[in-house]
This record gives sequence, structure tokens and C-alpha cells, in this order.
Amino acid sequence: MQYTHLGRSGLQVSRLCLGTMNFGPQTEEADAHSIMDSARENGINFFDTANVYGGAGHRGWTEEIIGRWFAKGGERREHTVLATKLYGTMTDRPNESKLSALNIRRALDASLKRLQTDYIDVYQFHHIDRNTPWDEIWQAIEVAVQQGKILYSGSSNFAGWHIAQAQEAAHRRNYTGLVSEQSIYNLFRRELELEVIPAAQQYGLGLIPWSPLQGGLLGGVLKKERDGVRRSEGRALETLKKHEDQIRQYEDLADDLGHEPGDVALAWLLHQPAVTAPIVGPRTQEQLDAAIRALDVTLDEDALKRLDHIFPGHKTAPEDYAW
Repeated sequence: MQYTHLGRSGLQVSRLCLGTMNFGPQTEEADAHSIMDSARENGINFFDTANVYGGAGHRGWTEEIIGRWFAKGGERREHTVLATKLYGTMTDRPNESKLSALNIRRALDASLKRLQTDYIDVYQFHHIDRNTPWDEIWQAIEVAVQQGKILYSGSSNFAGWHIAQAQEAAHRRNYTGLVSEQSIYNLFRRELELEVIPAAQQYGLGLIPWSPLQGGLLGGVLKKERDGVRRSEGRALETLKKHEDQIRQYEDLADDLGHEPGDVALAWLLHQPAVTAPIVGPRTQEQLDAAIRALDVTLDEDALKRLDHIFPGHKTAPEDYAW
């Protein structure tokens, strides 16, 4: 396994991050525990979850599953860099969502209980809260750090100017601020290149991309349909029809390179500036094995240029649309 620092922090994490959103609703607990054991055995030390994961009827379910895995012992917790998130609504009561000082305190304590641990390595804001001032947010986070309940803070789904706003507010308080940003980023979705990635680089945040395969569209969807392994329907089918020629070119390129399409998509992310670790969210052991395989894929300049031709990216703003 390869390791790198999370942004400018001293924290070392694996180049793949295990996403756990499927644990519970899609993956039974025993299988989820097996996947986490396998991830650990393969050197993945970075796990990501959120307090809302588990579905509308059982928010917190995923954290509970991870907590019971930690409780098995064997230094599972000690080997894990644990990241979770808050913001989403947990109940219909007031103050049970977003980033008020009250919800930060309550949500953090609830996550710690579900996860059966006494600290979170990276506590992430799942979305920007436009109605809570940053001084309130950072004061609550500083208290949690002093209490030993969290070590680092991260953001998720922030715009570039949100990152700047958060970091400047933290700087005024002589606080470290954010060490990471988690957002959608893949060959299909490259909007982050306009402002989020430049902001992350400027302020020293590590980028943790979610949906690296764009819901499976970059995982060899046409090949799987030809082989009868997968059949798209609904919105996925509409997207596939719209981009079928583009996806076919991509899968043909992967064949030319001698790799599976999903491996190429993950390898491309690992070649991008600011990217620390793509989040892979396996439902099965086979999907985890495929993600780990991508670490051995090296893309040369020609391959990267061909990928840019199929999936055009963005220049940094404002040069992307002005001079």
C-alpha cells in the first residue's frame, strides 16, 4: 500500500479511502466486517463514514456497524484513521442538523457512542452551513479538540470560496482549520478543477474524491451489459444513452492500455494534483479487490492526454472562461 500526508497535515493515510455508505442498507454486517478486515490486511488505514449513513429509517446504522467491528479488538481502531461527518438531519427535532455549536456537540458525542471510540481522527462538515458563522463553528471544534474528541477537521461538498472563508476565519483564530475536502470528482465530473482544487492547493487541503466511477459509468458498464452482468435502468440508462459514444471510446482506451476501465478511472484520479485518496465504496469483496488493483496502474503522458480528449477538463478560473 502507498501512503501520503492528508493535505499539509502530518497525518499519513493510504492512497485509497474505504467508503462505508453501503454498509447496512446494501451490505450485511458480517460482509461489511469482512470487507473492513480485508481492507486493513491490504494496508488501507483510511475509513470514511457519516452520521446519516444507514438510510432514512436507520440513520447511524453504518457507524454502529463500524463500532461493532472496532469492538472486536485486535487493534482495529488503532490501525484506522477514522473520518466521519455531520450536518444531515438525524431527527425531526430542532438543532439536530447543520453546524451550530449545539449540534456539533451533540452529533459528535452520538457518533463517538455509535462508533465505540473516544475520538475521531477527521471530523468533517458534510455540507456548507450558510446560517452559522464560522467563529461559532470553529469555537465548537476547538473545544472538541481540547477535549480530545477530534484531531482534525475536514469539509465536504464545499465551493472554493467556502474553503477560503473557512480557512481565513480559522487563521484569525490561530487555528489550523480544514485539512481535507471531500467532493465528487471523476473523469465525468471535473468542475472541481475550476476553483475547488486551486483553493485546496492554496490552503493545503487534501482532496478526497467521492463517486470515482460516476455511479458505475466508468467501471466498464458497456462491457458488463454485453456480457449480461449488468443492465442499466431509469436515470442511469438515460445517462448511459446520452454518453454512450464517450463511454465506448473510454472502454476501448482501457482495452488498449490493458486494464479494466474502473482501474483506469481510479488511476487517473491518483495522478491528479491535490488528490490524497479516492473513496471507494465496495458492496462486495470483489469490488474492494478491483479497487486495490488500480494502485498498480501507471498512466503515461499519452494515456492522460487521450483521457483528457475523451473527457475534457477545466482550466483554473477565470482562465477557463476569460483571459
